[in-house]
This record gives sequence, structure tokens and C-alpha cells, in this order.
Amino acid sequence: MLSSRASLAATRRLGPTTSFAQQAGWTCAKCRNSIPTLRKGVPSLLRANGPTTRRYGSKTGDNGGRQDHNYGGRSRARRSAVLAATGGGVAAAAATVGGSLLAFGDDIKNSYEAMERTGRVAAALVLCINDYYTTLGRRDKVEKPEEKETLLKACHQRCADRTLKVLEQSGGIFIKLGQHLSAMNYLLPPEWTTTFIPLQDRCPVSSFESIQAMFKADTGQDLLDYFSEFSPEPIGAASLAQVHMATIRETGQRVAVKVQHPSLKKWAKLDMNLTSFTFSTLKRFFPEYDLEWLSSEVEVSLPQELNFECEAENSKRTKEYFGSLSQPLPLVIPDVLWAKKRILVMACETGKRLDDLDYMDSQGIDRDEVSATLARIFNEMIFGEGAPLHCDPHGGNIAIRKNDTRRRGPNFDIVLYDHGLYRDIPQDLRRSYAKMWLAVIDGDMEGMKKYVNEVAGIGEDKFPLFASAITGRDFMIVSDTNEGGVMKPKEASEQKTMSTALQEGLLADLVQMLGQVPRIILLILKTNDLTRSLDESLHTKQGPVRQFLILARYCMRTVFYEQLEEIKKRGSLYWPPNAIRVFAAWLGFLRVELKLEAFELWLSAKRLLGYKNLGLEAAA
Repeated sequence: MLSSRASLAATRRLGPTTSFAQQAGWTCAKCRNSIPTLRKGVPSLLRANGPTTRRYGSKTGDNGGRQDHNYGGRSRARRSAVLAATGGGVAAAAATVGGSLLAFGDDIKNSYEAMERTGRVAAALVLCINDYYTTLGRRDKVEKPEEKETLLKACHQRCADRTLKVLEQSGGIFIKLGQHLSAMNYLLPPEWTTTFIPLQDRCPVSSFESIQAMFKADTGQDLLDYFSEFSPEPIGAASLAQVHMATIRETGQRVAVKVQHPSLKKWAKLDMNLTSFTFSTLKRFFPEYDLEWLSSEVEVSLPQELNFECEAENSKRTKEYFGSLSQPLPLVIPDVLWAKKRILVMACETGKRLDDLDYMDSQGIDRDEVSATLARIFNEMIFGEGAPLHCDPHGGNIAIRKNDTRRRGPNFDIVLYDHGLYRDIPQDLRRSYAKMWLAVIDGDMEGMKKYVNEVAGIGEDKFPLFASAITGRDFMIVSDTNEGGVMKPKEASEQKTMSTALQEGLLADLVQMLGQVPRIILLILKTNDLTRSLDESLHTKQGPVRQFLILARYCMRTVFYEQLEEIKKRGSLYWPPNAIRVFAAWLGFLRVELKLEAFELWLSAKRLLGYKNLGLEAAA
């Protein structure tokens, strides 16, 4: 089993697939690692598989644990259930209806692979829809609420399991959709979202021969003329690309090479059109469940993610931005040596998965500090002036490693991979977003309504729903400032209340609302969900208080800079009235800063005294 993985762990991106008729099943990373590194002149053990063969690589070892990370009313109820089947298995619907209605060239339409793909997903779709209708019929005959819930949960799980198999077999954009849906716990039942989580770690693997051919076509050079060593098996694979370890012949430098799946060119257009067709069809049959915003965002994002030259530029820009901060954060961005549209060569930066709690505990890495560092990194991306926003920070794109070289500060590094999906937040939106969060933290309902409207164009009728979506909390908790509001630790009963509300009719309202907000807000929502999931996986002891204090600090900094800009328009900052305004603005920022500093000191004292499980009540 690999003890560590190289930089740029699999980029969970939209990608293609080829025939699986000859698929040999799962190939675990431990078995793949037993294949010797390929050197020039030594035949590859994989060449017998042929240039188009693809397998699936599992990142689960023989002990069942994860490997080390290197990168890094009745009618309405029935409709909700059917949405769960088609929303979670949207890929299946796409291939089913699109395979016979859309033509994208004889080479695709008439291929056996396309028919095999269509038949596989069509069967899963029919089974899921039939399962839901049968279950709902049985559910209507049951009187006890507990039995009703048990029946529906079991149906969710069966259909999610079926769909997972189809997504894994179909590959490409369908895996990417599954990865995205796994983070939408505010929209889909937990049985669906948790079942799809493995898609972040199990993706198709392209054959070494196909990689060699693509390298030759794109660079005009044989792969083994440029590299003295090139591992034939990837150390990480994603829906869009896979990563191999290699050594540059001329310099001897050990590098990580990210290569796009060669067959992506064949399937990307078909997959995109099928996805778009699917959501438009769903909207036609279920107008209240309009998910076209999801396919629209994919249409914008996919071309960028397919261009590794764009990713290289994003990586360079992010590295330069964080390198210029006056208070550096322990963030590592792998250096890019060179990039082509389908090939990216970068420095090897290794690390462990963020959910490898045993590693962190054994190395003396404080999980609470890791959580706080992640909060600072992504709040800097959202609220920093001119900062680029990484929009796909799931567990597969982030790693952690021990670093004892600093005299002060954290004893670890955060390694960030996969810089294909980035956005820039406009200044006006960033400022309104900061004010919105300050209103949420302060429990200012009128302020929340005002800035939610500025940020997302949401009126008072949908305001509670948006507040729940952006915070991941029940609106009753958000609005109850007497009990701590969003800073109150989340309980299991709260999640159950939210899930029940969705099943009872709020799901359609939520879907419609998400279709109305700007695309950049959808990506910010996605980033919030993913970073919140990362934080929960750390199982920290501090609760949400520190996270929101860090958020408030970045929000107040944004507001303070805006206030300074407005004051400068009035004249010199040294003019007495302006100086008073500057002082008042600084006091507002200082108030939040002192709260955070006091809480940080309390945590330090707690660690010094050895009180590892001291409750948060002591800080209140």
C-alpha cells in the first residue's frame, strides 16, 4: 500500500469513459502498487490490456480503511420520492432518454458502448422509479409514523446503491455529478448523499498505453524519452484525470504528472448534452423541481476544467496570493513545471488524508488547529481582496502533513490540489456577503433580510429557506439568538428536523430558490458545504464557536476596508471628522478581533493545562 501520495491528487472532475465489457473488476491500490515502476526498455505489465482498457481503482486497503492521501399531500410526496430517484440517478436518466433522441456522430450513436451504457442505466432508472412507487403504496397503508419512515429510508438506500453502481460503471460526467450530489445534504436524503461519498475516492483508470499515445500526440515526444521513470499505475484517479509519479530524465527531479483521460474527447460532448437534456426533461415533467441550474453550471465549468493550462494559471495565482500575505498561512500549493491542455507536470508534494485522524493524533497535530487553519484559508479566498476562490475543496483535494520546522505557529502543512475550478467574487458581492454573515452571527433579522436580498435576490418569502441553506442550520436555531444562534453546537435532532421539513414539502421550494440565485452564489454554497463537511470529519472538540469568530473577523475586515474607502472619498483621513470616522470603524473591527483573541487564549490555556474535553460553556 502506498504510504503517501504525490501532489495533485485526483481532481474529481467531469470525464469520459470507455467500454466496460472487458472490465476485470476492481483493482485495489495495494495490488496496483505491486506492479514495478516502468523504465525505458522494460516492457509494461499492463500493455496486454490494450490502449483503451480502463479499470476502477479503489483507495481502500486490505484492512478496509482508507489509504493515505497524497494530494491530495400524497401527490407531492410521490413526486418528492421520484425526484430522489432521478435526482440521485440523474446520469441514468440522461443516458436513457438521450441515447435514442440525440445524435452526435455515427461513431458514438452506433457504438456498442453507447448501447451498453444506455441499457445499463435505463434498467437502473426503471427499477428505482418502480421501487419508489411500490414503497409509497405500501407506506400509505401503514399507520405508525416510525414504520413509514423505515420503509422510505430503506427504499432510499436500495435505490442509492443501485445508482452508485451505474455511476461507477458509466464514469465520466456521471461520476462528477455523483460527487456533487454527495455534498448536497441540504437537498437529498442522507441515504443518497452518504452512499455517493465513495465516488470521491473511486474513479476510472485509463490504461498506460493510452497515456503514452496521448503524451506523444500532445508533445511530439515519447513519454519515456522525457521521463527516465514513469509509474504505469496512477497513484490517484478522478473522473477527469489521473496522476502518475515520474522522474524527469534531464534533471532527475521526482514529479507528479496529471494526465487527462484520453477518451474524454470522445464522450465529453455527449455526456454534457445528455445531462442538459435530462434536467430539461425533469423540469418538463416536474416543473416544481427545476434542476437546470445544475447543468448550466456544469456547462460553464467543464471547458475550464478540461484545460490544464488554465489550471496551471490558477495554481500559480493562488500560490502568489497566499505568499504575499503579511501573516502567512501553512498552505502548500505544488509548483507547476509546465502544462499542456491535457498534461500537467508539477512538484511532488505528499500528505495524508484529512480524515486520517489516527495519523494526526499520532503526530501530535491538534485537530482543532487544523479546523481553524482551514477556516482561515477558505475565508481568505472568499473575502480577500483579489483572492481566487477554489470551488472544489472536497476531501480528495486536500492533504495534511507534519512540519516541525516552524519556531512558532502550526506544526503541520495543508496541501491543496486540483485548481481547475476557480471563480472570482465581485467586490460588491463580497462586501454584501460579509455584511450578511455579520447579521447572521449577530442575529440581526432585518440586516439578514436586507443583505440576503443584495447577495442572492431573495425576498422575505424565501429568506428563511436561504438562511438555512447558507448556514446548514435550522432557521429556528439561526433566529434564536437567546440560545446562541448559529454558534450553538448542532444536535442530531436538528438534522432530523431539517430532513423531515424537506420531505414534507420544502424540497420543491428549495430547488426553485436555488434556480433563481446567481451562479457564483451556488458555487459559494457548494464551497460552504464541502468545507463544513471537512470540518465535521475532523471531529473537533471546540464546536462551531471558533469557526464563526474566524468568519466574523474576515467579514469585519472586509467591511472595515469598505468604510475606509468611503471615508477617503470625503477627503484626507487626517481631517478631524474623518479621523473620528476611521476610529469608529476601527473599533468595530477591534471588537470582533478581541473576541477571537480571547477565545484563542482560552483554547491555548486549556491545552496547556491538559483539559482536552473541557466544554464550550467555560468560554461563554
